[in-house]
Amino acid sequence: MATNTHNVFVTLGASNHTAGERAELDYYATDPLAMELLLKEEKFNRNIWECACGSGELSKVLIDNGYSVTSTDITDRGYGTSGVDFLKHTQMFSGDIITNPPYNRALEFVEHALDLIPKGNEVAMFLRISFLEGKARRKFFDKNPPRVVYVCSGRIACYKNGITPEKKKDFSSAQGYAWFVWEKGYVGDTIVRWIN
Repeated sequence: MATNTHNVFVTLGASNHTAGERAELDYYATDPLAMELLLKEEKFNRNIWECACGSGELSKVLIDNGYSVTSTDITDRGYGTSGVDFLKHTQMFSGDIITNPPYNRALEFVEHALDLIPKGNEVAMFLRISFLEGKARRKFFDKNPPRVVYVCSGRIACYKNGITPEKKKDFSSAQGYAWFVWEKGYVGDTIVRWIN
């Protein structure tokens, strides 16, 4: 199944990000294992928008599992439709939104994704476990509790600027990650489960 793209997205001009120790545009490519683990636990809408697709690591796993995937990114990383600023997009999306967002904009990505989908649809974001912390996020969680959080017991790698080590076994991640899954309109307690 080919990657689907639509010409309904707002595109971006120049970036206002500054250089530093973080990856360019906060790009950390996700090991495809993360998506494989999530799909063992969850079934999603057939139509998926991967809105920070990078070089396609998560999109490719979704496509291999029969999903119709719209893959976009703010910059060209050789996969999907580039120049799409997800946070400026205003048209509703009739499927689910799944991504590993830039961490420095993670809360904005989650809030905006929930605004763009119909009630009952889902948003799944691969985030640091520390996303659970913080006063601003606490207020958000009070109004928008995730339906479930899948904590990765074993570390999952996210590679700075998409550069993977020659031998993955030699790489160890200093960060703990989890999949946060929201169902729009969900009311209730968040379930925490462990994967990997």
